[in-house]
Amino acid sequence: MKKTLFVNALALAALAFTAGAAQAADTLKKIKDSGSITLGVRESSGLSYTLGNGKYVGFHTEMAERVIADLQKQLGMAKLEIKYQPVTSQNRIPLVQNGTVDLECGSTTNNAARQKDVSFAMTTYVEEVRIAVKANSGINSIKDLVGKTVATTTGTTSVQTLRKHERANGVEFKEVFGKDHSDSFLLLESGRADAFVMDGSILAANVSKAKNPADFKILGEVLSVEPIACMLPKDDAAFKKAVDTSIQGMVKSGELAKLYDKWFMQPIPPSNTKIGLALSDATKAAWNNPNDKPMEDYAKK
Repeated sequence: MKKTLFVNALALAALAFTAGAAQAADTLKKIKDSGSITLGVRESSGLSYTLGNGKYVGFHTEMAERVIADLQKQLGMAKLEIKYQPVTSQNRIPLVQNGTVDLECGSTTNNAARQKDVSFAMTTYVEEVRIAVKANSGINSIKDLVGKTVATTTGTTSVQTLRKHERANGVEFKEVFGKDHSDSFLLLESGRADAFVMDGSILAANVSKAKNPADFKILGEVLSVEPIACMLPKDDAAFKKAVDTSIQGMVKSGELAKLYDKWFMQPIPPSNTKIGLALSDATKAAWNNPNDKPMEDYAKK
């Protein structure tokens, strides 16, 4: 009798675990049942940023809004509310893991470590990590950073990139960390840092919004190449397929290229300045050959 009860208890526990896992992974059902989707956005990224008063814009934000419109059609919903949830480099992964955020389209690098905790949609931007400095600094490469103070943002892959290059080049410098990208840029702008290491799009966006953009330059040296993609709950195949299918549709129709031009090659709010980052061959290749490969695969090339 005791053995039967024990076996039954195990079976019930297994069923409860399976049901819980299925429920946690069924994002499309969650969206349909709740009538809303929570989109993770950034406040000062080059791909997603805020205009204040709860208004979020940018290449990845507008792309995500179009993905959500396609999800609404797929689910046959008359209305689908978008809840915008600002995330930081530190909390973005936990908020996707615990279900607070259904879809995060900020500026997140897809890497092998993160793939253990979340899934990624197809790569929609291939980033190059670079260095921004004051134009009159005399700094022209990472080797010129000996004894300098270098800023980057807490919780980003640029922290590891910076340390890797520090070891490889035997260049010793002091690291300081901003809580977000605008805070890191402020360290450079105010003279508390001599350089800011980050994704090129983020550097370009922050320079474009500076009081005097001509006071800064972004060095040509590329420290690493990283695939950027929207984050999704782990192992939710149906949701990932729906998101990827929507993005692929935008690629085929030319809509994604038009969005890129709008946010990188035309004047953008709030200051109506132009970032001026032309669509790279690497990003074009990622669009034309849809994949969710981590940055480690890019490093092998």
